[in-house]
Amino acid sequence: MCGIVGYIGEQEAYPILIKGLHRLEYRGYDSAGVSMINKNGDLSVYKAKGKVSDLEAAVSDKDVSGTIGIAHTRWATHGEPNATNAHPHYSQSKNLALVHNGIIENYKSLRKQLEKHHMNFVSDTDTEVLVQLIEYLQEKHNSDLYTAVQRALKNVIGAYAIAVLDQRHPDVLIAARKSSPLIIGIGQNNDKKAGQAEFFLGSDASPIIEYTNQVVYLKDEEIAYMDRAGNLRITNLSNVEQTPDMQTLQMNLDELEKGGYSHFMLKEIFEQPNALRTCIRGRLNIENKDVLLSGIIDHKERFLRARRIIICACGTSWHSALIGKYFIEEAAQIPVEVEYASEFRYRNPVITSDDIVIAVSQSGETADTLAAIQLAKSKGAFIYGICNVIGSSIARATDSGTYLHVGPEIGVASTKAFTGQVITLVMLGLAIAKEKKSLSADMFHMLVDELLMIPDKMQWTLDHNKDIAAFSQMFTYAKNFIYLGRGYNYPVALEGALKLKEISYIHAEGYPAAEMKHGPIALVDEEMPVVVIAPKRGMYDKIVSNIQEIKSRKGKIISVVTEGDTVVKGMSDHCFVIPDTRDCYVPLLAVIPLQLMSYYVAVAKGRDVDQPRNLAKSVTVE
Repeated sequence: MCGIVGYIGEQEAYPILIKGLHRLEYRGYDSAGVSMINKNGDLSVYKAKGKVSDLEAAVSDKDVSGTIGIAHTRWATHGEPNATNAHPHYSQSKNLALVHNGIIENYKSLRKQLEKHHMNFVSDTDTEVLVQLIEYLQEKHNSDLYTAVQRALKNVIGAYAIAVLDQRHPDVLIAARKSSPLIIGIGQNNDKKAGQAEFFLGSDASPIIEYTNQVVYLKDEEIAYMDRAGNLRITNLSNVEQTPDMQTLQMNLDELEKGGYSHFMLKEIFEQPNALRTCIRGRLNIENKDVLLSGIIDHKERFLRARRIIICACGTSWHSALIGKYFIEEAAQIPVEVEYASEFRYRNPVITSDDIVIAVSQSGETADTLAAIQLAKSKGAFIYGICNVIGSSIARATDSGTYLHVGPEIGVASTKAFTGQVITLVMLGLAIAKEKKSLSADMFHMLVDELLMIPDKMQWTLDHNKDIAAFSQMFTYAKNFIYLGRGYNYPVALEGALKLKEISYIHAEGYPAAEMKHGPIALVDEEMPVVVIAPKRGMYDKIVSNIQEIKSRKGKIISVVTEGDTVVKGMSDHCFVIPDTRDCYVPLLAVIPLQLMSYYVAVAKGRDVDQPRNLAKSVTVE
């Protein structure tokens, strides 16, 4: 959600900024803008509603020279999507320009105060209030930009990641963050003695990795000063100097390219076998048939005495958490509750120091999940994080955790992060079960053996469902879908329905199969496609009965079946095939044809698969 790019150095800034904005398009946005101090010392701001390509067209005849600049993709919160509300925003004098991710919650009261001091506003945004406040304090106290930003942020309630330019100081770039990610890239050839220095800014690593892998993750309420002489100074809001924590990015540029695929989503679906091999590498010991998660080993006693586990997540991560609940309860015999982080944070939940709260988030920046962590921490719970982005806010806010290591996920609709989360939660359940001795040695070793085979079985699933593209075109007419599953496959039904909604804009709902007769069956007719996850495991006979109920009402059955199945296949209008596995691992295979069907239906309907309307990859504001 929203994206920031910044640059100061010796290179032309505009190409770096525009390329960075393209790298951030996956986050979701409705407008884009760029600001630079050009070679004549003038501060320019150019903005456009729509895509980054619309911005490029708008500035095609403008002066975009200069070696310092900031840029932004906006996802509207305050004020409709248009060029006026797009970022960057000027201050009243047009000496300052600012970009901002997040929400300034007290912007209305700040705006009223500034209007009393004859500050005029041209947009409906909370962001313009912040740049005007910085200028007001700069003039009132006759202070430098850094001090004015520091003072302004002390008056702000809310979340922010900002970058600020001052045309009177063309050799300085200021950045700050609170509850919204911001990364500083350190130029590979920074050399103060030679007078060569450059710094990069990004909401995440994607705009930076092409130029450097050395980064500093700004922490909450930190402000950074960067200049052309190579100085990087970081303080907190109280002006206490902070030591920059330099880290090396574990990412390469190829991961940010489509690699010959039509869309990032399709690429990421096909990356899943290798992504999961990476996820389990070093964690599943083949020779000893063991599970090694340092986050469990280092905090074994906390897990052994856990009264219960609460998993907080949103969206797709919530679906993976449901599967995790089923497995952890079965394997480790610990009660598990799964909470929507957005609801959990606004309740007054009963939490004790014997509880473990697991936060699951692909980006590690989900605002509601971060708030749920803070609530649980305040009540003494032990916090465990599961996320994909190294150095993210959740990774830093938790007591322990596990990274997915499935590589960057660019498509807004999550695919490989979902299966990465599921397999990580399974490994976590196995690691706890090993410490508790709640599984027999034979069962434990068998589950480890089977888990090691899942990436190969995923590849088999991809190889044996190549007709999905042609088949999916048949269902572009549909206005509704129902997805059904039982046990471990109920969350898969929810996830399959979500994928279809997200990228094709077809309404779809997932249900436990047995709940059909409690209302949803009234919707079934010859126009209603019903997707049923029906592996030859678990409650197979009951699923067969559910399918018969649908068929008797002329519903169209699309099934996911185990290789060699003839009963459900014979009842289905179309079926997808997966190899046999333990019922607890079926979700990792069954979700793949559902991902592919959603993708191909969306493509057939001409949808923007990687950037569906109204959606953002990471929801970093409420």
